[in-house]
Amino acid sequence: MKKLKLIPHFKPRVDAMSYSKEEACPTCSRKRGGWATPSWRIFKIMGEFVAGFEFLRRYDATVTFFGTARCTAGDRIYQDAQTLAAELTKMGFAIITGGGPGAMEAANRGARDAGGVSVGLNIQLPGEQRINPYVQESHAFHYFFTRKVMLAYSSELYIFFPGGFGTLDELFELMTLVQTKKICSIPIILVGKEFWQPLLSWIDEFLYKKGMIDASDRAIYSLVDDAAEAMTLIKKLHKAGRLRHEECPVEYSEGQKIMK
Repeated sequence: MKKLKLIPHFKPRVDAMSYSKEEACPTCSRKRGGWATPSWRIFKIMGEFVAGFEFLRRYDATVTFFGTARCTAGDRIYQDAQTLAAELTKMGFAIITGGGPGAMEAANRGARDAGGVSVGLNIQLPGEQRINPYVQESHAFHYFFTRKVMLAYSSELYIFFPGGFGTLDELFELMTLVQTKKICSIPIILVGKEFWQPLLSWIDEFLYKKGMIDASDRAIYSLVDDAAEAMTLIKKLHKAGRLRHEECPVEYSEGQKIMK
């Protein structure tokens, strides 16, 4: 039997705090140096969490928008996101996005044009920072996962427009956090029936009917068709006390409520 030839594991530099004399990783052709070892990198990660939570503390009532980066000002997704963000701004909410283009840009633009607070939690990429021109207040993250935690932590309402893998990743993580009671039952609204209905039908057919989820899990999210229908639902949720402007418990651990 032919033995597999294993790729030798990359050994990081011992002087992990040094930013000079970087070495290239043989498996990915990327240079490594500085925070090369996990034991040192954890401090950079911790710093991003601390800075992120401190940044979000300044905002009271917030709504986070998710959606594709690949739509433009003439698209319905863009127009609906811009309109909905403007209406929510008039209700007193700050608008938070990932700070990128597309649906995120539309939401930031709607908030800014309506005279509200437009926030972007953007990601640092090699040679650039992807942030749209309508973000007024921003915080940049090196790691995708720390940024993801901030987006999941920050709001009293989550709005999802059609999007790709990143949008779906955020959606299923938030639904899982609500399902497992790791965060309180924050409303999740999906905008665009043509896009979302096939996915929800699959969830009903292959997850619910096969016993993978409970009937109550299907109440975690709500589906609307456009910005007008979304606002009608949001006003109902507000009237029912589902949108809390005060701090609420966002994590449950062995009966103890950790406050936001």
